[in-house]
Amino acid sequence: WSRYRNPVELLLNVDNQRWEVLIDSDAFMNAYRRVVRSFDDYMDPERATWFARRAPEHRHGPVAYFSMEYGLHSSLGIYSGGLGVLSGDHLKTASDLGLPFVAMGLLYRSGYFRQAIDADGFQQHIYPEVDFSRLPLRPALDRRGRSLLVRVPMPVGQVAARVWLAQVGRVPLLLLDTDIPENDPSERPIANVLYVRGREMRLLQELVLGIGGVRALEALEIEPVVWHMNEGHSSLLQLERWMRGLEANEGSLEEVRQAVRRTTVFTTHTPVPAGNEQYDRVLARRYIEPWAERLGQDVDRLLDLGAADHGEPEQAFNLSAFALRESDYANGVSRLNAEVADGMWRHLFPDRAEDEPVIDAITNGIHLTTWLGRDMQDLFERHLGADWRERLLEEAAWDDLVALDETAVWEAHASQKQRLLHFVRTRARQQVGRHGRAPGELRALAERISEEALVVGFARRFATYKRAGLLFSDVHRLRKLVADPARPLQIFIAGKAHPADRPGQDLVRHIFQLSQEPGLRGRIVFLEDYDMEVAQRLVQGVDLWLNTPQRTREASGTSGMKAAINGVLNCSILDGWWPEAYDGQNGWAIGSQGEALDEWDQDPKDAATLYRLLEEEILPLYFERDDEDVPRAWAERMGHAVVSVGRRFVASRMVREYYERAYQPRLDAADEAVSLAADGGAGETGAG
Repeated sequence: WSRYRNPVELLLNVDNQRWEVLIDSDAFMNAYRRVVRSFDDYMDPERATWFARRAPEHRHGPVAYFSMEYGLHSSLGIYSGGLGVLSGDHLKTASDLGLPFVAMGLLYRSGYFRQAIDADGFQQHIYPEVDFSRLPLRPALDRRGRSLLVRVPMPVGQVAARVWLAQVGRVPLLLLDTDIPENDPSERPIANVLYVRGREMRLLQELVLGIGGVRALEALEIEPVVWHMNEGHSSLLQLERWMRGLEANEGSLEEVRQAVRRTTVFTTHTPVPAGNEQYDRVLARRYIEPWAERLGQDVDRLLDLGAADHGEPEQAFNLSAFALRESDYANGVSRLNAEVADGMWRHLFPDRAEDEPVIDAITNGIHLTTWLGRDMQDLFERHLGADWRERLLEEAAWDDLVALDETAVWEAHASQKQRLLHFVRTRARQQVGRHGRAPGELRALAERISEEALVVGFARRFATYKRAGLLFSDVHRLRKLVADPARPLQIFIAGKAHPADRPGQDLVRHIFQLSQEPGLRGRIVFLEDYDMEVAQRLVQGVDLWLNTPQRTREASGTSGMKAAINGVLNCSILDGWWPEAYDGQNGWAIGSQGEALDEWDQDPKDAATLYRLLEEEILPLYFERDDEDVPRAWAERMGHAVVSVGRRFVASRMVREYYERAYQPRLDAADEAVSLAADGGAGETGAG
């Protein structure tokens, strides 16, 4: 398990003799039965889940959730960062709550990329070929019990996709794979790499996801009532839904469009242009024109549905603009993000009243048991009882944690920090050992990673707007902080820059090279190959979580939530989720909510504030100890962070809000239609 962190790989590599020993072990078999009983209880179809209690008369199909990436576990590398992890947490929580849910994505043969940092700090991009049979997947089967294939029309011919199933608790996640013999060798790589650089290949991926996804659900006889597009990548699914509506004689194209729109939900995330996919009109026309012909529609009228600006001719085809126009409900992922996105896109809806938002706000949340460390879980169980996981699905139960003893919180954190330090020492030795460092240097590096220092964690994609370099902008001041024997500081940092992002890769190199300088080596550690395992270790074990985006450009930023539920205090720009969470006692704010200056003015101002907070407030508070060597005031803030953030920023709250605002109105409409049809009233009212 330590080597692969993959349950299927583990089972394949345990030999029969070892199994014989384990089967004879009472301790092992008792642990096995306990885990299986717990899982069987969770999956019991008669279990009174939140949704079963909320909607006992549910009689129709599920919510279909489409996303380009899913972060479920480090062994299934079909994610790159926050969007994918949010999608994974959404699925896990839908399962916990018992929502009728099915998800759709792509199965990438090489995933995103594996990151290695060479001795000079250059980021290397490694694309391993994954054997799907050694992952927690199985083929989805058609009615005849054969592996299911769907075919996606292209301007010339078709692209086939095999459908795989990853079962996420109660929620099936269907994944489309194009690397199959039925495709021409030139088409097989379409879905091999997440966020592939080539623009035409990216558009092909989005066609496969949208069109192929609708066809896969139909082939499996799954009839969703609500369609949720997580970002615009999947929005071309509407083309296939329109086509099916016309084929079923559900009215004119405009009537079908209106009916499809009424069942569609769209979540927009980043306001950054690179996150809102758009395609040159010539390229888009080539792939959209065949659909326009099938729909009996002028291709330019279809392309204009993706126009993002104010009516200029020959605009690019923007998938976010298309998704917004073709959805009945849209939301951003924090209050500030929704406000920014509403300002970006309001011009698409000139008839909308000024006091009626185009984009609602549903702030992101995190799946508690994915991100809560082992020792904090034990603390919760001691305080709340064995059913703490189910209890904390409800917001009110968090009030019972207000009385957490700060000593117990500190001890749980200290244990998780020890595990993090062991992990970082091991990783750091492996990384620089690969660069040819001598054994003495490797020992010295491990010894420099100190359990006495305050540990700052920073981990995210190295997009330049996230400003990973802000903490390193005054190296002289930073050297003094990490070298202070009375109040030492150390920094663990991780993140990948997209292969096409040269400035991001330059920043990776700059920080890595700093980490190798005398005086900083071991006090600054760059952990290569950032993934969910690295993220879990960091958010569970650091002392302070740092987030420094350019204000209004962060969509939500869930890593700080993950840290806070583990008792880690946040130090963050007031962007994304943090303006909703910050109360003066659960962390620190860099700058103010009103600030959004030019980056040339804002960067030095924010850096100065960050250094001042570290020197004058954060480090003094952390090293203020009582007779038991406990930083009592710091530990009190830790307990407050756990409750203040956990109460409002877990995914059970988020998914309940999606249900109440986005899903339920459309599910209720479907219920009403079913009732009318059953009563024979649909024809009388014209509601069919």
